[in-house]
Amino acid sequence: MLIPGSEYLSKTLHVIAQSLLIPCIIGLIIMLVQAFLHLGGLAAEHQQRRRERSIPLGELLNALPEGPRLPEAVMALNLPPRLREVLSNFTGQGHLPYPARRVLAENLLAQEELWAAKVLEKTDLIVKLGPILGLMGTLIPLGPGLAALGQGDINALAQAVVVAFDTTVAGVAAGGIAYLVSKVRRRWYEEYLNSVEALLDLCLGGETNAAAEPKKVVFGGRRP
Repeated sequence: MLIPGSEYLSKTLHVIAQSLLIPCIIGLIIMLVQAFLHLGGLAAEHQQRRRERSIPLGELLNALPEGPRLPEAVMALNLPPRLREVLSNFTGQGHLPYPARRVLAENLLAQEELWAAKVLEKTDLIVKLGPILGLMGTLIPLGPGLAALGQGDINALAQAVVVAFDTTVAGVAAGGIAYLVSKVRRRWYEEYLNSVEALLDLCLGGETNAAAEPKKVVFGGRRP
């Protein structure tokens, strides 16, 4: 026995759910296009990294001299442009006292972590929302399709199933592509942040621990 008035709530909920189908499909199309654009950006970034191939950090540390000319020697290394810019911003403030340079080094490292997190969160968002929208696009048309089946309308059910399968494939594809991009970029950026911290420590004059724990890039630019 239905509760009086519940049929109106059910109809309202049905209308709301069905009205979400078009925005869901639009969102899936946008995310799928964005996923392929990020995949192209990953390929371009890979080619740039190959052109900017530098000496491994361990060899660089062994080749660096000791003493007050260390910052100049670091700047003379074969470094990627972004890393060189960070070190240039640090070495350009050599007149500051040690506490201020320590704060500057930590701030520069935090800015690079935040930059990496902002880049990664774009594909991380697609990884999470893509399958969710795909599932919504699967369930929304199946309700009317099953209702049509009860009335003997096979064509309506077939159309609903086609929409359901298409949205599922689009959501999973967008999430899978974005996951691949995030996985590769996260590894690259962890290596980059390790290099930034090690070279900033060298320029600051502190001891370098070659076996330091790798930095983990997470949402918000913070590391555990």
